[in-house]
Amino acid sequence: MGRELARDYGDSEPLLVAPLPSSAVFLSDLSRALPIPHRIDTLQLANYAEGQTGGVRLLKDLDQAIEGRHVVVVEDVVDTGLTLNFLARTLSIRQPESLVAVTLLDRPYRRLVDGMPLRYVGFTVPDELFAGYGLGLDERWRALAELRYVVAETFPSAATAA
Repeated sequence: MGRELARDYGDSEPLLVAPLPSSAVFLSDLSRALPIPHRIDTLQLANYAEGQTGGVRLLKDLDQAIEGRHVVVVEDVVDTGLTLNFLARTLSIRQPESLVAVTLLDRPYRRLVDGMPLRYVGFTVPDELFAGYGLGLDERWRALAELRYVVAETFPSAATAA
């Protein structure tokens, strides 16, 4: 993906934007694989509690202005598309030069929204739980060095999360 981004943004200095904490590991690896000058910024999102409308809310905003910049949203997993749709709408009103997204894992068959700026996909995966490589399960297991498929017997909290 780093080579693809370098090919597409070689004449500019894109801004990689990632929601924390889940995308931190993927963001770090993608940044190291990107052989062109670029910048990094992060934000933090939270889901509204069940029963509230809106779905996603912003907890921590970007530190840098994005007007006129090429912005690449770095996601760990794109699933229903609600989070990426929220990010795209939130960032688009700030008038970036361009806005695209990259994801490590994609589940296109779970989409609830269309028209997202998803351009780069690492892997299309089945509708299963994954943990490690920054992805958490009940806010645990993020520090595992590799991405693992979650089996309830392996991850005790998976039985309640599934």
